[in-house]
Amino acid sequence: MDVDHGTVEQRILEAAAVLPASGAVTGWAALRWMGATWLSGKGRDGSLLPVPLLISTHDIRTQPGLLLSGEGCAPEVVQRIDGVPVTNAAWSTAFAMRYASDLRDAVIVFDMAAFNDLVSIEEITAQLAAQAAWTGVPQGRKALPFCGENSWSPMESDTKCLWVPVGGFPMPLQNRPIFDARGRHIGTPDLLDPTSGVIGEYDGPDHLRPEQRVRDINREARFRDHHLEVVVRSAGESPSSFLHRLASAYERAGRRRTPRSWTIEPPDWWTPTVTVAQRRALTPEQRARLLRFRTR
Repeated sequence: MDVDHGTVEQRILEAAAVLPASGAVTGWAALRWMGATWLSGKGRDGSLLPVPLLISTHDIRTQPGLLLSGEGCAPEVVQRIDGVPVTNAAWSTAFAMRYASDLRDAVIVFDMAAFNDLVSIEEITAQLAAQAAWTGVPQGRKALPFCGENSWSPMESDTKCLWVPVGGFPMPLQNRPIFDARGRHIGTPDLLDPTSGVIGEYDGPDHLRPEQRVRDINREARFRDHHLEVVVRSAGESPSSFLHRLASAYERAGRRRTPRSWTIEPPDWWTPTVTVAQRRALTPEQRARLLRFRTR
């Protein structure tokens, strides 16, 4: 059976059809089936990732499009969603992080699972701790300090991984709202170093649309009005180019002596949504209203 065709959901469904009774879909595919919209089943080069299947027997032949794993799990880890057996979110995320091609992909898969509130830092930390001697756990643990619960896209997480483990700059906050002294919302940047006031933004192809470009320019102007240093990483830009400009922004920020006119402390009327726990606690009406911008 060839599962390398059709939509990603079709690939997962066809892969699940060959599972033995005790098997389950796991890793990125299980997370996608549970609603992780950013996990497309494609690698950085656009190639299709194999669908990971957890099996307890070896009566399935290796075939294109499938990644067979004999790692065992307790029966309670498996749940059936829309007829497909999948390992739960924490188990699936840990599997994906452990078998990711590198630390950056391990961070991205967690961030994108957290985007849809499937797993929290606390939950993935506990899961990896329970698998101490398992394959890939060292990579999962190394990725944890760089994981976040409020990334809005894979490239935001990718930029964070350039910012910290590659560039050596302090860990930035992700999509943290910034307010002025009167409690008015200035903007919510992709990345923010709250100590230096350096902001990082990722501009993908959609930012080239005229109406979006106007919004971006106006938002950057508001940030600069409050003496925040904005560095934009454009799609297709080399990492070294972005890191060079980021270093220059830190240098400028270090020379600045103007009083701070902004804060990340929200006013009393603001409903925070920066953690998985905060978003899980929202009512359906609040989710529809407050998370409407968290779209692909």
